Amino acid sequence: MAQAHASAQLIGDRSHQCDATATHTHDGTRAYVLCDGIGSSDEVQAWTRTAARRIARAAARSGDAEAGLRAEYDRYAAEPERKSPFADLPNACAAVAVAVPGKPLTVAWCGDVRAYTFTPDGLQCLTADHNMRRVFNRSRNVVTSYLGATESDDERRQQYNHAAIESATAPADTYRLLLASDGAYEPLEDSCRDLTRYLHGSSEQAADTFVAAAIDHASSHADNATVLVADLPALKSQG
Repeated sequence: MAQAHASAQLIGDRSHQCDATATHTHDGTRAYVLCDGIGSSDEVQAWTRTAARRIARAAARSGDAEAGLRAEYDRYAAEPERKSPFADLPNACAAVAVAVPGKPLTVAWCGDVRAYTFTPDGLQCLTADHNMRRVFNRSRNVVTSYLGATESDDERRQQYNHAAIESATAPADTYRLLLASDGAYEPLEDSCRDLTRYLHGSSEQAADTFVAAAIDHASSHADNATVLVADLPALKSQG
């Protein structure tokens, strides 16, 4: 039986909605993806939607978030046109979570899309932002890794002391998974809001409430706000 999940997004003050979510299920394994396109144009919007679907398929089929994200990161990085120093092609931050029956949840990311788990014990962030605030305590608006980049893990480590793609795990347990773009979580954090207050009710209610609150509490220039909320029961081994 498919796990209950929902996504919601609001455009904010941007000209285009360039965030995208996707899910894919393969042999009982489900992948959840949120991509935050960099920029605001028809091209970025279309590219980001396609990228989210590709990551979801790759992650579900591999049964591992990092393997799925890395496959697509490497595929985009290998595009010949991205090797040019003058290339101006679409890019996106991305986070993916993969639930496999009987195994820990795996999470992987590049950029500043976040993944959280919400349990009766509270909210835990599984990711660490890839941005200049993390690296040099500078602007959080400048990301230090993203889908569409060509740098390897070693090259990113030399530049910013973190890999191009990082990963984490969460126990196979009952919790609510939250994937959120920076336009969704930053306005609430900036206004000192408790994120958990927006995560109650059904997954659909939580997703809608979260993004509405993000736009309500944004500054004068609200970003795209997107979340994906999924309820993951304790996963039992099958057979």
